[in-house]
Amino acid sequence: MDALSILIYPFIACVLLVLIHAYFGIHILQRGIIFVDLALAQFIGLGIAVSFLFHGVLLDTFWFSLIFAFIGASVLSFSKYIAKIVYIEAFIGVMYVFSLAFSILILDRTPHGLEEFKTILNGNIIWVSSKDVLHLSLLYGAIGLLHILFRKNFFSLSRDGQGNLFWEFLFFLSFALVLVSSVKIAGILQVFVFLILPALMGKLLAEKTVNVLIIGWIIGLAAALSGITVSYLFDLPTSPVIISSLCIPFGFLLFMRLLMYKKKSI
Repeated sequence: MDALSILIYPFIACVLLVLIHAYFGIHILQRGIIFVDLALAQFIGLGIAVSFLFHGVLLDTFWFSLIFAFIGASVLSFSKYIAKIVYIEAFIGVMYVFSLAFSILILDRTPHGLEEFKTILNGNIIWVSSKDVLHLSLLYGAIGLLHILFRKNFFSLSRDGQGNLFWEFLFFLSFALVLVSSVKIAGILQVFVFLILPALMGKLLAEKTVNVLIIGWIIGLAAALSGITVSYLFDLPTSPVIISSLCIPFGFLLFMRLLMYKKKSI
């Protein structure tokens, strides 16, 4: 009973994280900008680092994260135009490296820079509270409803490249708002695997978008929840265990698909 009382909120948080990130992961895969999540999450992490530097004198961490999320979303809403000038993945890589390097420089000037940097990377999902879960539920629910209501507009952007700058900005802003809470709780590395791996595993087993999403949800949830359980039972760092628990089934599915492809080609 004690274990359940400790793990119940991390379990719920994982469910919420997988549900919303697998959905956005499908959009990211369709757009072909795989590392945009890392870049935007790290840019928000830069905002968190800046808040540590000022020790809450100006604004608290949440508001710094929100400001940097808005800036990052504004920049990325021009990604289709940027892609006409330079390779978009190269631009995203530069954005990530800049954010990471500047975060390190800033955290070097804070009293507990190394610990704060580890928190930005790994999060503290095992210590998530009922208040955190309620906040996630309300935020993700509102963003999920927005994307359900305007799903044709958002999928036209991602799948067909059709849509104006307003919808591009709204897409990246909603994505950035998700990341503000996700990075705080799960950290940059977990957020990346929650975004990409469930959607990738779904793509390995299905073609229709709905089926890809459902399969990604099922496998992602099973892997993430088992990862938290293993982390608790064996007293292991939560973030690396969850990341491994998502990477291992992906590797297995990829291996099986390679075997099937080899048999067909013979």
